[in-house]
Amino acid sequence: MLKGARVTLRALTKADLPTILAYSQDMEVELLSGGNPPQPWTQEAWEKWYDEHLGKEQTDSVNFGIEAEGKLIGTCGLWRYSQTAQRCDLGISIGDREYWGRGYGREAVGLMVEYAFRIRNFHKVALTTSSNNERAIRCYLAAGFIEEGRLRQHHWVNGAYVDEVAMGILRDEWERRRAERSPANHEPTV
Repeated sequence: MLKGARVTLRALTKADLPTILAYSQDMEVELLSGGNPPQPWTQEAWEKWYDEHLGKEQTDSVNFGIEAEGKLIGTCGLWRYSQTAQRCDLGISIGDREYWGRGYGREAVGLMVEYAFRIRNFHKVALTTSSNNERAIRCYLAAGFIEEGRLRQHHWVNGAYVDEVAMGILRDEWERRRAERSPANHEPTV
């Protein structure tokens, strides 16, 4: 549905569930997601989650599979829509380690931000991540997000307390960055 130079953001299907299940069983992937401690999921639990969350029309969230080279490498989405503030939250996970640190996540984030502002007409896109997820923080900064604050020692991750980092990008910041890019460097549009 959303196509970049190297990634396509597309609908998730039930056929993707075994791949998502495999990613959810990778402890490092789960620990980088922050929040609650990782727990095992069964195929049946993922199918129930799919039926409850993705198997019906969404009005307050959107979820995409991240595909590269014909392969599902992760997921991303927007949720917690605030119609009054015209704001949403963004999340992304690259589950396939072969695609870590190679710009696929940054391209997917760029496509999601463009979708949020240009297609969904949001004013702000926000997110949180654990302070130990340095690769994600670099990705978000490169996409134009600004650190807005921290909740100190907010998560227990892999034997240590870590901060939760709040980040955001406003529509006018995104528009300014977009205008400053030369046509040769312009990221693909939605």
